[in-house]
Amino acid sequence: MDKKLFTKAPTSLGVVFFPAFDWAISPTHPEREERLLYTRDQLKEEGLFDIEGITEHRPSLCSHDDIQRVHFCLPSVQAVITDSHLASAGGAITAARLVLEGREQRAFALVRPPGHHSMRVVHGNRGFCNINNEAIMLAWIRDRYEGPGGRPLRIAVVDTDVHHADGSQDIFWNDPDTLFISLHQDGRTLYPGTGFLSENGGPAALGRTVNIPLPPGTSDEGYLDVLERVVLPILRDFKPDLVINSAGQDNHFTDPLANEQLSAQGYAALNARLAPDIAVLEGGYSIRGALPYVNMGICLALAGLPAGDIVEPDWTPRATRQSADVTNYIAKLADNVLAQWANPPSHPTEGKEQDGFWVRRRNIFYDTDYIQETQTERWGLCPACHGLGIIDTQSSRVPLSLCVLIPRGACPHCRDLAFEKLDQARKSGRYAHVLCIDEDSTRNEPKQAWPLKEKQWQ
Repeated sequence: MDKKLFTKAPTSLGVVFFPAFDWAISPTHPEREERLLYTRDQLKEEGLFDIEGITEHRPSLCSHDDIQRVHFCLPSVQAVITDSHLASAGGAITAARLVLEGREQRAFALVRPPGHHSMRVVHGNRGFCNINNEAIMLAWIRDRYEGPGGRPLRIAVVDTDVHHADGSQDIFWNDPDTLFISLHQDGRTLYPGTGFLSENGGPAALGRTVNIPLPPGTSDEGYLDVLERVVLPILRDFKPDLVINSAGQDNHFTDPLANEQLSAQGYAALNARLAPDIAVLEGGYSIRGALPYVNMGICLALAGLPAGDIVEPDWTPRATRQSADVTNYIAKLADNVLAQWANPPSHPTEGKEQDGFWVRRRNIFYDTDYIQETQTERWGLCPACHGLGIIDTQSSRVPLSLCVLIPRGACPHCRDLAFEKLDQARKSGRYAHVLCIDEDSTRNEPKQAWPLKEKQWQ
């Protein structure tokens, strides 16, 4: 990249960088510190931070309270995280602060460890993730800001990692104020084996989960087509106050863990059109062949600068060519996703109604830590609020525990029922741990109004 071509970024961008020097699954594991060290070298060498309006920032540490606003960590927060996780989630919060406090127009948290496979309940590491950085960031935002007129903020999370963000989907499953969209390689062909069209949200948020399972071999052409035909129209419909991109980069044509065909130019074009307010790094394991070029492309796109000068050493037209079969498949998929968005189902496809609750039972495997968890999850079917969540969980590491979620704006009936269930559980002696998240009780300070801003794709 010829930095002389760019003197000032049209859109100010804050880049929050944290490579996690002291955390790796193993010295040779794809999820290790070199993931970001090569990227930082490239950004410095190419003079990205010499461009006026693009600034590097350091992360703050998130607190245990920030984590416990989102996660039930068993047996404790200390047992499932390290300081690197505090810095990674703290880096996402730092990115949010830069934008919400008006210091930058956009922000990109280039942080690790990643987080989007981490669910509401955490017994350990799965999919390289312990805690969910974006969900912790969203809870931090909601705790301090509200939408116009005092309404809850509408936030859209668009996950472009090649793996389905099953953790983010789980956390936002019953939240009608969060639109969760995941573009990923079809779960029939890749970990974690989820993310199908039929997974469309909980009883209080039907249709707010939008999965777009793409076939192996999808290239820049396919991703950009789905963005234009499906993602942007849905965003226009939802009218979010903020757009967050979970910016996984393992869709790249050189990534060793997946089978898609994106290029750095494709990533740049995708982010230029999506124009997220905040991006947070997720996966991406082609450490030298992809990440330095992709991250450069994303940074330039977020700053409103062209990325046409980026040249990847292994790229050829053939490397990212999409077959006609893939193109035809994606066209039909796009029609099906839009049809479901226009006419969401009348009830979730997972679970069943039972005694005033929507109940689903799940077996969850933590592939990194080799933990097997069983859950019975109940969501109250309440006409006055989102309905409280009650989760019975146990694993090969932790005995039977009870987790109760009191959602934002819970009605008096659900709030009273939640404390009744907690009291009964503590007295019963059945549970090793009894935990509660009350989404309205974390702060007493008044919230700041976040003005609705017109997005460039509206």
